[in-house]
Amino acid sequence: MRRALTMLVVVLMVLAAVITPAAAKGGGKDRGPRCEGFSADASTSTSDRGRSSNYGLHQVCLRLNQIQVLGTHNSYKQPVPEPLLEALAAQFSPELALSLEYSHSPLAEQFEGEEIRQIELDVYADPAGGLYAGRPALDVLGLPNKTPPALLEPGFKVLHINDIDFNSSCLTLVDCLQQVHRWSRSNRNHLPIVILVEFKTEPIPDPLGIGFVKPLPIGPAELDAVDREIRSVFKDHRTIDPEEVRARFATLEDAVLAGNWPTLSRSRGKVMFAMINGGQFRTDYLDGHPSLDGRVMFTNSTPGQPDAAFMTIDDAIANIGSIQQLVASGYVVRTRADIDTIEARTGDTTRLSAALASGAQWVSTDYPVPGRAFTDYVATIPDGEPARCNIVNTGPRCRNDLLERLRGRRH
Repeated sequence: MRRALTMLVVVLMVLAAVITPAAAKGGGKDRGPRCEGFSADASTSTSDRGRSSNYGLHQVCLRLNQIQVLGTHNSYKQPVPEPLLEALAAQFSPELALSLEYSHSPLAEQFEGEEIRQIELDVYADPAGGLYAGRPALDVLGLPNKTPPALLEPGFKVLHINDIDFNSSCLTLVDCLQQVHRWSRSNRNHLPIVILVEFKTEPIPDPLGIGFVKPLPIGPAELDAVDREIRSVFKDHRTIDPEEVRARFATLEDAVLAGNWPTLSRSRGKVMFAMINGGQFRTDYLDGHPSLDGRVMFTNSTPGQPDAAFMTIDDAIANIGSIQQLVASGYVVRTRADIDTIEARTGDTTRLSAALASGAQWVSTDYPVPGRAFTDYVATIPDGEPARCNIVNTGPRCRNDLLERLRGRRH
């Protein structure tokens, strides 16, 4: 009987977060006495450590920006064929060849077994299909070159370096998103999964005349098409979009600085998209949507801009203080634990330690599990299950083990 009453209380608390306007639309830093001690603000005191905390409270008192999770960099990437890697090292760039020696598990396995809650997809435009089907480097080296049918389909392709590092666990954007969607539907209580998108348009230098394909430009029409492909897989109620966060505020940044990110209860089972690119890509995506109303993706912005919500800062070592300040202000940040296989070869954890200490919500790695690096290097979130309470903006009542509970599993 007592257990049943406890479960009823938890259910009612979660429902309250869904139907209460204050929980849905604002006042992110003012959630009443029951939430004191969950945020790192003036209401937090050491006495809060003695107060009870449960899963339901965590879902209604914490928000999307108050956790830290592990992500993967180039999450789709599969190994470069060994003869191609050797030829690249011998005839073009040994440094580039070294930087490409990593790969990842299929996306669902990353979510399930590696507790990844942020992925990254590199996207090339291919509206007619078949643009990247040739893979001429394989022909030059006399290697088998059977075109995967997915490369012939019209739509955006997911590749690292189009005619060099082209093996992918999901060759089209739609296929990648469908893989995420299937796992998400089977695990509806998961913490939000962030999908970072990087647009690729730079050609590969071709001093040997191999015939590398020149990527197509990506402008306003292509960015609209990306939104359509995303929405073809994820309906609005399954995404966390900029318009939801902005709500009644004048700009998206105003909402973010007011703490208006959705609570964990409103974020569970959903995905969030963010664009890594800045520059003209951001300008084109914002055109007609200054606070990203009507858009799917958050932009990589800077403080003081109407669209400022998400930032990517790769170098946590040089920017740890800046990242901490951004997180404390309400922004969300992605940083990296390791770069270009350097840490994997040296075992150096300096960058990882800085990334974790920065409070960046998403710490991206190429080595989320033991045994993949050239040393014993591995990147993990300390006590992450799969997330931990953000060390910059949460208080003493936050518990790592109460952030996510997938059905049928207990930590």
